Amino acid sequence: MSDFTQAPEFARARALFKQEFGTPAPDARQLAVYAPGRSEIAGNHTDHEGGHVIAGAVNVAVFGIAVANGTNTIRIADEGFPTFEITLDNLDPVEEEKVTSQSLVRGMARALADTGRTPEGFDFSFVCTVPSGGGLSSSAAVEAAYGRAMEALWPGRAITPVELAQMSQMAENRYFGKPCGLMDQLAVCLGGLAYMDFRESEPKTAKLDFDFDAAGYALCLVNVGCDHSAFTDDYAAVPVEMQQVAAEFGVNRLCEVDPAAFDEALPALREKLGDRAVLRAIHYWYENDLVDRRWDALNAGDIDAFLALTRDSGASSGMFLQNVSTGGSYQPAMLALGMAERLLDGEGAIRIHGGGFGGSIQCFVPVEKVDGFIAQMNAWLGEGACRHYLISEEGACAQWL
Repeated sequence: MSDFTQAPEFARARALFKQEFGTPAPDARQLAVYAPGRSEIAGNHTDHEGGHVIAGAVNVAVFGIAVANGTNTIRIADEGFPTFEITLDNLDPVEEEKVTSQSLVRGMARALADTGRTPEGFDFSFVCTVPSGGGLSSSAAVEAAYGRAMEALWPGRAITPVELAQMSQMAENRYFGKPCGLMDQLAVCLGGLAYMDFRESEPKTAKLDFDFDAAGYALCLVNVGCDHSAFTDDYAAVPVEMQQVAAEFGVNRLCEVDPAAFDEALPALREKLGDRAVLRAIHYWYENDLVDRRWDALNAGDIDAFLALTRDSGASSGMFLQNVSTGGSYQPAMLALGMAERLLDGEGAIRIHGGGFGGSIQCFVPVEKVDGFIAQMNAWLGEGACRHYLISEEGACAQWL
C-alpha cells in the first residue's frame, strides 16, 4: 500500500479537521482514508447494459481523516464547501436530499448497516483533488471514501472492492437519484488499469500493468468547461433508450439481446422507439467489441492498434450514441474535441469521456508534444482545463494512524 498519508493533501485534510471539529482527543483513534478518481479508457455507456469496460484509477483522489465522535451524528467537512451533518436515526432515502452530499452519506450508511454493522457517529474531513463535474467520478471517489471509513469505524466483516462498488452504486442510484452504471465505482475501488465484464451480477475483472507514457502517449483529460451534472436528464436518457430496445425482446439489458434478432426487428424498432434509441443500441454492440479489441491490443503492447480503435470508439459515441452534442449553439464537448483534433492533426486519439454531454474529453497525446498540447488547450479553455494523468495502482482504502 502506498503511503498516501504523506501527501500534502492529507495534511490539508488534517488541518481542516482541526478547524471544523477541533483537535482529536489524545486517545482517539484516527483513520486515514483514500479513494482515487477514475478515467474510462474504453466502453462508453456499455456498463449499464451488461457490457465490457476498461477503466483506470488516476492520480487525483479524496484524502480524508475520520474520528468517532460518540454521538448519533455524522459530520462531514469537505474543503471548499459548508460543513454538514446527518443523524443516523433514519437510513432510508430522503426525497429532499436527492442530488445532495447528505444523500450519499445516508446511502452508504444504509449499505454498511446492512452488513450487520451498528452505525455510530463520526467526524470526517477530506480534501478532494478530483475535479467536480469533470467526468473523473468525484462522486464515486467520495462514496468509496465514506464506505471505507464506515467499514473501519463500525466493526464487521471485510468489504471487497466489488461489494463496496455495488454499495456506492446503490447510494448514487437510490439516494442521490442518478441512474449510473457500476463502472465508475468499480474502477475507484479496484485501482490500477482494469477490464470489467458486467454481464453477471458479480462483475468479472482483470488487471494489467500498463504505462501509457512508456508506450509513447500521455493520457490527457480536458475539462470542457461545462459541469456534466447540468445534463443529468440527457445522461439518464441513454440507458433508458437502450433498455427500451432491450424490453422489446423481453429482457432488461442489451447484453441479453441477440444482435441478429435486433437486425431483423430494426425497422419495427425504429417505428416504435425512434431513430435515436436504435442508434444507441447500434453503438452498444460496436463499442463493446471495440473494448475487447483494445484490451487485446494493450495486453499485446500494441499501442498503435489501441489508438486506432480508440478513434473508432470516439466516432461511434459522436455519431451513434450521440452523447457529445447538447443541441443548438452550445457545444462544449464537441468544441473541445475539435480543438484537440486541430492540435493533434491525426496523431494519437481523442474521444468523449465518461457520461458525455459536458464533463471531459480524453486525449492520447504523443509524449513529446504533451507540454505544448496542454498549454494551448489551457489557453483556449482556461488554466487547468487540460491535465496529464497517470494510472494509480491504489484503490479506495483506509488505514489507522
